[in-house]
Amino acid sequence: MKNEKETRRKFATDPVPDLMTDLHTTSTGLTQKEAADRLEKYGENVITREKQQSQLLIFLKNFTSVMAILLWVSGFVAILSGTLELGIAIWLVNIINGVFSYWQEHEAQKATDSLMKMLPAYTQVYRDGKLQQINATKMVPGDVFNLQAGNAVPVDARLIKATSVQVDQSALTGESVPESKKVAFDAGQGEFAESNLVYAGTTVGAGTATAVAFATGMNTEFGRIAALTQQQKPSLSPLQLELNRLTKQISLIAIGLGLVFFVSAIFFVHYPVAQSFIFALGMIVAFIPEGLLPTVTLSLAQGVQRMAKKHALLKDLNSVETLGETTVICSDKTGTLTQNQMTVDHIWTPAHSFTVTGQGFVNNGQIQLDGKPIKYGTDADLDLLIRLVAFNNDTEVEPSKGSARPKILGTPTEASLVILAQKSGIDTKAYSIKYPRLKELPFDSDRKRMTTIHQHDDHTLSICTKGSLSDLLPHCDTIQENGKVRSLTEDDKKAIDDANRKYASLGLRSIATAYREVPQETDKEKQLDGLTIDTAETNLTFVGLAIMSDPPRPEIYEAIKKCHRASIKIIMVTGDSSLTAKSVAVKIGLTFDKARVVTGGELDSMSKEDLKKALAGEIIFARVAPEQKYKIVSTLQEMGEIVASTGDGVNDAPALKKADIGVAMGVTGTDVAKDAADMILTDDNFASIVAAIEEGRTVYSNIQKFLIYILNSNLPEAVPSALFLFSRGAIPLPLTVMQILTVDLGTDMMPALGLGSEKAEPGIMDKPPRARDAHLMSKTVLWKAFAWYGLIASIISSGAYFFVNHLNGWPLKGLATSGNTYVMATTMTLAAIIFCQIAAAMNCRTENASVFKAGLFANKLVWFGIVFEIFLLALLSYTPFLQELFHTGPLAPTDWIFLAIIPIPLFLIEEGRKWLNRRRLAAKKVDVVD
Repeated sequence: MKNEKETRRKFATDPVPDLMTDLHTTSTGLTQKEAADRLEKYGENVITREKQQSQLLIFLKNFTSVMAILLWVSGFVAILSGTLELGIAIWLVNIINGVFSYWQEHEAQKATDSLMKMLPAYTQVYRDGKLQQINATKMVPGDVFNLQAGNAVPVDARLIKATSVQVDQSALTGESVPESKKVAFDAGQGEFAESNLVYAGTTVGAGTATAVAFATGMNTEFGRIAALTQQQKPSLSPLQLELNRLTKQISLIAIGLGLVFFVSAIFFVHYPVAQSFIFALGMIVAFIPEGLLPTVTLSLAQGVQRMAKKHALLKDLNSVETLGETTVICSDKTGTLTQNQMTVDHIWTPAHSFTVTGQGFVNNGQIQLDGKPIKYGTDADLDLLIRLVAFNNDTEVEPSKGSARPKILGTPTEASLVILAQKSGIDTKAYSIKYPRLKELPFDSDRKRMTTIHQHDDHTLSICTKGSLSDLLPHCDTIQENGKVRSLTEDDKKAIDDANRKYASLGLRSIATAYREVPQETDKEKQLDGLTIDTAETNLTFVGLAIMSDPPRPEIYEAIKKCHRASIKIIMVTGDSSLTAKSVAVKIGLTFDKARVVTGGELDSMSKEDLKKALAGEIIFARVAPEQKYKIVSTLQEMGEIVASTGDGVNDAPALKKADIGVAMGVTGTDVAKDAADMILTDDNFASIVAAIEEGRTVYSNIQKFLIYILNSNLPEAVPSALFLFSRGAIPLPLTVMQILTVDLGTDMMPALGLGSEKAEPGIMDKPPRARDAHLMSKTVLWKAFAWYGLIASIISSGAYFFVNHLNGWPLKGLATSGNTYVMATTMTLAAIIFCQIAAAMNCRTENASVFKAGLFANKLVWFGIVFEIFLLALLSYTPFLQELFHTGPLAPTDWIFLAIIPIPLFLIEEGRKWLNRRRLAAKKVDVVD
């Protein structure tokens, strides 16, 4: 990076003749032959993509994850167990999931394509000494080309001619204020601030220029950022890692139990080895939750749909849950925390201080004095200042169409002054006709002033000047107060300076205004020629200050409070100045006024350990470059943080892609930022991030809920096999492998999906993010799934098996090993498990809150799942073809009555346990308070 900065500095500081010599070009550009030779050498002016993995390999990797492999094995086990149909069904589930994952990934990878779209299509270039319009992709180093207001800059270039040029570099720097550009070198402040260099991907806001290209395509700063974005390889999300871990855990348990049952079947039951192996495979099938992966996938998809309704679009399903784990948000300021619309907030004149209401580029506000509206024509000093900013202005604001932002033809700063004039009630077009502009002395970064000369009346010319206070005030010798002009005293200067400092301390920018009226001479043309910078901008009368800011988003205050309550740290990372960044951060409650501000220059010199120490406290980053945002995000990740990075510009793309979750602005964001991000805010509302985080936390909670639900059926599925085994075959298998898979892939699925749509429990955003070492299959999950829900279901379902045999003569005669009694016994075992699952589905809806408080019938999907379970059981019981396939028989009305009673006590017992747990937690809180 250091060498790149040195090279850039050389292009900026070398005399133009030396630069032309180094680039082997002239002021009239290249010849067609030279351009063709260089095009062959340097390549087209495009953003190239790194070599991509073959689509076949990308497609196949979606079928080789840990869970996918486990599903392939499950299908194979099912086929070996003699259940070809369900084995094929399991494989089909795997294929559907793999295809869906591939489609999601394919749609998400578009960042570099968008970089190309940002480059302009055509540029005015000198070839063979003539100005020609060529495709920007054909530009080469050494090309001399023209720029004007509204043009996108196609290459990195050095200005050789410039008139009042201002360039919007926010896409590169994130700074909302346009940079003034000129031919003479000035280092400026911050990255990309050289006064005579322009960069690809930026936009000319005002003025005209001629420049010579020194870098094209991937050699531009724009291309370097694209390369940095491409180098960032996608990593597994926390949820993917956790699901892989969970799958390995379940696999070890299933295989371990399978081995135990395999050995036991040989030595206890004296089964042949082949039959023992099939029996053990049945146990493995019982403990593999085949429905887990599709259930998780569909639950995440539901989360994506709910977030879309809250203006947050997610491109990767796993990002839903990652949001819930977020511990740090690295947020850009401009366009993210603020509106990216410069707005005049105050007007200061020697006599009065006015406030201006209404924010942004819409004139839906008013000027107030002491809280009361004041219109143009009421105060002489205010009237004059309004006229000055209206006259001394090259920007137009086109009215908005519908909900779209008004179009700005010029700079945001001047646009805010146009809006101010509109708020005052004057007709700017009428005044421009009444007082026509005769001459302009354009703004430049040396004198930091702009002057326009107007026809005041038949005998007078008006000289109107605006600019920075420090550069304009020395040229004033009088001041207007209450409509009267008098000499400017030292006390006046101190009062003006004190007012400016007060506003600056709040992070506000000021524009000073002044004027002078001169008698019109007989030879007006000669007089105008004589009004140069030295003669016109002198002996001015100071009028006042227009104070402006980029206002915070209205919703940002409450959003930040929610983040703080949720123990989520927000770090501002901006290209703006330290003073502005800190004042905005303090104003919106992001941090306190003693927070440390680190600039890009300081960040460059900081060691990794120093940066980690700084990140542990309250910190703001200002004047940072793209690589530095990337460095901040990666360092936070090394510290164990789950990082969300927000942004809207090209400069944000590397950090967005590196972050655990990248959040781009949908309205003001560049295509690069949108495609590099995981989530796009369609309303550019920071509050939508908070809503998405809440949804992410809810999704994780819901995954744990249906994990408990899915796992709790594993124990009653396994107990029948254990009974068979440890009775040495005296107890026939109470549940067949086909019936086990019926629960795993049939009756479990629909209620689990309903649990995935459960609303957040109260207080979910008042807790810190879950710890990195917390796992989906926690001790609590295991206890509830196996020692509570699973154990109860095992007792009831096994009891159902023996109850049917009892009705048919057991224990006086042996347990049925075949025939109608055996079929009905296994059917009742399956039915009892299903009805225990009905109670579990209701119980799993909340962790501690009462289901009655959450709404007994509030989750319609859960109830739909329950109805589906009962319908599927009836279908298996009464359909001859399915009876034969699943080894089931028809249930009698008395059986249905028995089954219908099962969920009621299970539900009420769990409600009692939750009530006791709520009382215990409440008592703990009281003890903490005491």
